[in-house]
Amino acid sequence: MPAPTFSGAPVYLVDGARTPFLKARNAPGPFSASDLAVQAGRALLLRQPFAPTDLDEVILGCAAPSPDEVNIGRVLALRLGCGHKVPGWTVMRNCASGMQAIDSAASNIRAGQADLVLAGGTDALSRAPLLFSDAMVRWLSGWYGARAAGQKLAALKRFRPGLLAPVIGLLKGLTDPVVGLNMGQTAENLAWQFGISRAEMDAHAARSHHRTLAARAAGAFGEISPLVENSGRVHPDDDGVRADSTPEKLGTLRPVFDKPYGRITAGNSSQVTDGAALLLLASEQAVEKWGLQPLGRLVDSHWAGLDPARMGLGPVHAATPILQRHDIGLNDLDAWEINEAFAAQVMACLAAWEDADYCRDNLGLDGPLGSLDQEKLNTDGGAIAVGHPVGASGARIVLHLLHRLKSGGRGMAAICIGGGLGGAMLVERI
Repeated sequence: MPAPTFSGAPVYLVDGARTPFLKARNAPGPFSASDLAVQAGRALLLRQPFAPTDLDEVILGCAAPSPDEVNIGRVLALRLGCGHKVPGWTVMRNCASGMQAIDSAASNIRAGQADLVLAGGTDALSRAPLLFSDAMVRWLSGWYGARAAGQKLAALKRFRPGLLAPVIGLLKGLTDPVVGLNMGQTAENLAWQFGISRAEMDAHAARSHHRTLAARAAGAFGEISPLVENSGRVHPDDDGVRADSTPEKLGTLRPVFDKPYGRITAGNSSQVTDGAALLLLASEQAVEKWGLQPLGRLVDSHWAGLDPARMGLGPVHAATPILQRHDIGLNDLDAWEINEAFAAQVMACLAAWEDADYCRDNLGLDGPLGSLDQEKLNTDGGAIAVGHPVGASGARIVLHLLHRLKSGGRGMAAICIGGGLGGAMLVERI
């Protein structure tokens, strides 16, 4: 049974900013995760009528903080000049960490525990660590524990060059420990389940790039604040968007996750990326006190669980209860943002809503929910073109949805989450 609609004090989404998303290129990027969040936060706070010390708290989602930034929310608060008294804390819900930060902020505002909160997400996936294997760690333990020359010599004899083979931390993090599948393999499951062809996926991916380029030319990404390196180099835009992405070129790429027969490639998957996205949330009292002009209002949110082997269907399971609570259909909304982890994953969500058996057996509906008008979905492209810095993406789609909507319009932001989860937020532009 769907949970009751949120009641009580309204939560306003006042303003937001994000960095350009920078594609990981097989080396650490120029910015740490906190660097990214600080630059987005600085741009956002500089245009507000209050000081950083007036915030009640800072909540930051991050899936892969570095060892020296474990509570990266506190690091961000201090680096932004919020002072020692403003709490900063970190949330982690895999791909929806940034959305979870927004939801946590909203909960505290509704509970009367906060009036003004900075929330969002960040990740520098290019800096995900290379790890030693357990075998290498055991060898090192023996080496450092050896005292006598004979013990050292014995340890050296046990050493093999193969022990130095690194464990890629990012791949470990993107593999579900319960079902033993990485995220790409879960997308392969959905492609098989719903009969989605390789050609359809590549066409979807090419369209994502072309839509992003058209939106950029039309000035649709006003929420982006350029990144500036210490050297002075400026990054003005998402740098993974490709004008030459066509179905034909994408069709030449080899499968990555199910060799050689799979359908998921690097081209029809989201990009490994560095970036941050932040929003300012406020209570009605804070809006009145500071004379704020909110972008919109957070109307409802929902979190759902499902089979981790089919985690890509999370948007279906999270958004559907919201639609039911508000008695609205898929196309009654003005705009949708569904994070593009994979082309197959987004297409499977659309197919699931059209499938009577899936809707009945998994969503408790009497029949299919219907066909979502794709002219309302990701009209400015998605993560296949823009990128998917895991901790930031949930906040990015909420922020961009608000920018897409016209006054009085309503929209849904939804995201699939590794581990078999889904998250969705219904927002209204005011």
